[in-house]
Amino acid sequence: MSSANHTPPVVLLLSGPNLNLLGEREPDIYGRATLEDHVAVARRAADEHGFVLEHRQSNFEGELVEAVQAARNHAAAVVINAGALTHYSWALHDALAAFDGVVVEIHLSNPAAREPFRHTSVIAPVADGVIAGFGGLGYGLAIEAVARKMSESR
Repeated sequence: MSSANHTPPVVLLLSGPNLNLLGEREPDIYGRATLEDHVAVARRAADEHGFVLEHRQSNFEGELVEAVQAARNHAAAVVINAGALTHYSWALHDALAAFDGVVVEIHLSNPAAREPFRHTSVIAPVADGVIAGFGGLGYGLAIEAVARKMSESR
Protein backbone atom coordinates (compact mmCIF):
# COMPACT_ATOMS: atom_id res chain seq x y z
CA MET A 1 0.00 0.00 0.00
CA SER A 2 1.45 3.40 -0.88
CA SER A 3 1.63 6.15 1.68
CA ALA A 4 -0.68 8.23 -0.52
CA ASN A 5 -3.46 5.74 0.24
CA HIS A 6 -2.58 5.32 3.91
CA THR A 7 -5.05 6.87 6.30
CA PRO A 8 -3.47 7.56 9.69
CA PRO A 9 -5.16 5.93 12.69
CA VAL A 10 -7.58 8.14 14.61
CA VAL A 11 -7.33 8.44 18.38
CA LEU A 12 -10.45 9.84 20.00
CA LEU A 13 -9.73 11.79 23.18
CA LEU A 14 -12.86 12.17 25.29
CA SER A 15 -13.15 14.60 28.18
CA GLY A 16 -16.06 14.34 30.56
CA PRO A 17 -18.02 16.69 32.81
CA ASN A 18 -16.35 19.75 34.30
CA LEU A 19 -13.05 19.21 32.48
CA ASN A 20 -13.84 22.36 30.51
CA LEU A 21 -13.15 24.18 33.80
CA LEU A 22 -9.58 22.91 34.16
CA GLY A 23 -7.20 25.71 35.06
CA GLU A 24 -9.91 27.35 37.19
CA ARG A 25 -11.44 24.42 39.09
CA GLU A 26 -9.57 23.18 42.16
CA PRO A 27 -6.07 23.99 40.86
CA ASP A 28 -4.55 22.44 44.00
CA ILE A 29 -5.86 19.07 42.75
CA TYR A 30 -5.96 19.47 38.95
CA GLY A 31 -3.26 22.08 38.35
CA ARG A 32 -3.39 25.34 36.43
CA ALA A 33 -3.21 23.91 32.91
CA THR A 34 -6.38 24.19 30.86
CA LEU A 35 -8.10 21.40 28.98
CA GLU A 36 -6.75 22.97 25.78
CA ASP A 37 -3.21 22.67 27.22
CA HIS A 38 -3.73 18.94 27.87
CA VAL A 39 -5.24 18.37 24.43
CA ALA A 40 -2.21 20.11 22.89
CA VAL A 41 0.10 17.66 24.73
CA ALA A 42 -1.92 14.72 23.44
CA ARG A 43 -1.98 16.17 19.92
CA ARG A 44 1.81 16.58 19.83
CA ALA A 45 2.27 12.99 21.04
CA ALA A 46 -0.28 11.75 18.48
CA ASP A 47 1.53 13.63 15.70
CA GLU A 48 4.82 11.99 16.72
CA HIS A 49 3.20 8.55 16.33
CA GLY A 50 1.45 9.36 13.06
CA PHE A 51 -2.02 9.44 14.62
CA VAL A 52 -4.83 11.90 14.03
CA LEU A 53 -6.19 13.13 17.35
CA GLU A 54 -9.83 14.09 17.60
CA HIS A 55 -11.04 15.63 20.86
CA ARG A 56 -14.51 15.97 22.26
CA GLN A 57 -15.54 17.37 25.63
CA SER A 58 -19.04 17.12 27.00
CA ASN A 59 -20.78 17.61 30.30
CA PHE A 60 -23.45 15.15 29.14
CA GLU A 61 -23.14 11.40 29.53
CA GLY A 62 -25.22 10.58 26.47
CA GLU A 63 -23.03 12.70 24.20
CA LEU A 64 -19.95 10.81 25.36
CA VAL A 65 -21.72 7.48 24.83
CA GLU A 66 -22.66 8.55 21.30
CA ALA A 67 -19.05 9.59 20.63
CA VAL A 68 -17.80 6.14 21.69
CA GLN A 69 -20.42 4.46 19.52
CA ALA A 70 -19.43 6.61 16.51
CA ALA A 71 -15.77 5.72 17.14
CA ARG A 72 -16.52 2.02 16.56
CA ASN A 73 -16.18 2.39 12.80
CA HIS A 74 -13.85 5.34 12.80
CA ALA A 75 -11.15 5.31 15.50
CA ALA A 76 -8.37 2.90 16.39
CA ALA A 77 -8.31 4.00 20.03
CA VAL A 78 -10.20 5.94 22.68
CA VAL A 79 -8.43 7.82 25.45
CA ILE A 80 -10.99 8.87 28.03
CA ASN A 81 -10.98 11.09 31.08
CA ALA A 82 -14.60 10.57 32.06
CA GLY A 83 -14.35 12.80 35.15
CA ALA A 84 -16.97 11.89 37.75
CA LEU A 85 -18.71 9.59 35.23
CA THR A 86 -15.78 7.22 35.81
CA HIS A 87 -17.37 6.11 39.06
CA TYR A 88 -20.92 5.34 37.96
CA SER A 89 -21.53 5.49 34.21
CA TRP A 90 -22.45 1.96 33.22
CA ALA A 91 -23.63 3.43 29.92
CA LEU A 92 -20.05 4.52 29.14
CA HIS A 93 -18.78 1.16 30.37
CA ASP A 94 -21.10 -0.66 27.96
CA ALA A 95 -20.27 1.63 25.02
CA LEU A 96 -16.54 1.12 25.58
CA ALA A 97 -17.03 -2.63 25.95
CA ALA A 98 -18.46 -2.64 22.41
CA PHE A 99 -15.44 -0.74 21.05
CA ASP A 100 -12.84 -3.07 19.49
CA GLY A 101 -9.84 -0.72 19.62
CA VAL A 102 -7.46 0.29 22.37
CA VAL A 103 -9.03 2.04 25.38
CA VAL A 104 -6.97 4.03 27.87
CA GLU A 105 -8.56 5.61 30.94
CA ILE A 106 -6.78 8.72 32.19
CA HIS A 107 -6.98 10.95 35.26
CA LEU A 108 -4.98 14.02 36.21
CA SER A 109 -5.19 13.20 39.91
CA ASN A 110 -4.88 9.79 41.54
CA PRO A 111 -8.46 8.76 42.36
CA ALA A 112 -7.23 5.96 44.64
CA ALA A 113 -5.63 8.58 46.89
CA ARG A 114 -8.80 10.69 47.14
CA GLU A 115 -12.31 10.32 48.56
CA PRO A 116 -13.58 6.73 48.84
CA PHE A 117 -16.27 7.18 46.15
CA ARG A 118 -13.48 7.88 43.64
CA HIS A 119 -11.74 4.55 44.33
CA THR A 120 -14.09 2.62 42.04
CA SER A 121 -13.93 2.95 38.27
CA VAL A 122 -16.57 1.32 36.12
CA ILE A 123 -14.45 2.26 33.08
CA ALA A 124 -11.30 0.38 34.17
CA PRO A 125 -12.73 -3.13 33.57
CA VAL A 126 -13.19 -2.33 29.85
CA ALA A 127 -9.96 -0.35 29.44
CA ASP A 128 -6.60 -1.73 28.38
CA GLY A 129 -5.04 0.34 31.14
CA VAL A 130 -5.36 3.33 33.44
CA ILE A 131 -2.99 6.27 33.77
CA ALA A 132 -3.63 8.34 36.89
CA GLY A 133 -1.91 10.82 39.13
CA PHE A 134 0.69 12.21 36.71
CA GLY A 135 -1.14 15.44 35.95
CA GLY A 136 -0.76 16.70 32.39
CA LEU A 137 2.09 14.27 31.74
CA GLY A 138 -0.58 11.57 31.65
CA TYR A 139 -1.91 12.79 28.31
CA GLY A 140 1.36 12.10 26.54
CA LEU A 141 1.69 8.79 28.41
CA ALA A 142 -1.79 7.79 27.25
CA ILE A 143 -0.89 8.34 23.60
CA GLU A 144 2.35 6.41 24.09
CA ALA A 145 0.35 3.56 25.63
CA VAL A 146 -1.99 3.57 22.63
CA ALA A 147 0.98 3.39 20.24
CA ARG A 148 2.53 0.48 22.11
CA LYS A 149 -0.73 -1.46 22.39
CA MET A 150 -1.40 -0.94 18.68
CA SER A 151 2.09 -2.13 17.74
CA GLU A 152 1.53 -5.30 19.82
CA SER A 153 -1.55 -6.14 17.78
CA ARG A 154 0.14 -5.75 14.39
